[in-house]
Amino acid sequence: MEPSYIFLTMAVTLLSMPATGFGQGTTRVGFYSKTCPRAESIVKSTVESHFRSNPAIAPGLLRMHFHDCFVNGCDGSVLIDGPNTERKAVQNSLLRGFDVIDEAKAKLEAACPGVVSCADILALAARDSVVLTKGINWKVPTGRRDGKVSLQSDAAKLPGFTDSIESQKQQFARFGLNTQDLVTLVGGHTIGTAACLVFNYRLNNFTNGGPDPTINPSFLPQLQSLCPQNGNNSRRVDLDTGSANKFDTSFFTNLKNGRGVLESDQKLWTDASTRTFVQQFLGEKGVRKLNFGKEFAKSMVKMSNIGVKTGSNSEIRRVCTAIN
Repeated sequence: MEPSYIFLTMAVTLLSMPATGFGQGTTRVGFYSKTCPRAESIVKSTVESHFRSNPAIAPGLLRMHFHDCFVNGCDGSVLIDGPNTERKAVQNSLLRGFDVIDEAKAKLEAACPGVVSCADILALAARDSVVLTKGINWKVPTGRRDGKVSLQSDAAKLPGFTDSIESQKQQFARFGLNTQDLVTLVGGHTIGTAACLVFNYRLNNFTNGGPDPTINPSFLPQLQSLCPQNGNNSRRVDLDTGSANKFDTSFFTNLKNGRGVLESDQKLWTDASTRTFVQQFLGEKGVRKLNFGKEFAKSMVKMSNIGVKTGSNSEIRRVCTAIN
């Protein structure tokens, strides 16, 4: 892994790429350079302030950006609060960091009223979260507008923790993301935790009354002690055992060693079509090495351009929790 705060220089064509999937808008680096020059620094300082008191905010913001983009595009719709909104869906019930986005928005409205979108704040905060956990830095294209629709039922589009690799590939392909993007972006699980609720079914009664056979037998007792049967399903467990607070490649090492916590994560190793990319990130002999940090930045730029909104179906919200 490269040192923190490395600045990745990308081609202008990538950074100013048109939105993929069903969006029609475009983004570019430095979109607010004249209309709100301090936009990125305000978001960064807000994220840093919250991170100092609660480091768990970093993976929370990264997940939130992913959940936003995979439901009707990167339009900040996951931030809208109210009955039957995406935010109320069970898939989003464990997201954290809404207060960080709200605080950044309030500061930006004071500095540059009606200029910076909630969708852009979330995209910037996700990048800043990776940097704070010693991951790579990259330039975030901005210029997204905020969506005006947020439906709880739409969250069903999000990939699930029991999904097969084929299902995951199909979901990513809908937005112009390929298999390498899939493996790379799931690698974001190198930071953060998961509740026992989403994986404890693997530990005891997965097949024929026994545990998931893809779990390393030496790792199983550790998970069972953390998440006992009839225990506290809300207890949080590190997704990257031994390195949950650092953005690095140890997540992939854990998958190789049968120490993936989520079923969908472990399948990245057990499925031959995705295993090659894991091996490349680990720099194994016989495969072309890939730099995880650089590839993560590229895939994040691609993902953050999904479904960028324009025109009458979008706006710049005054507060991120409500449509104007």
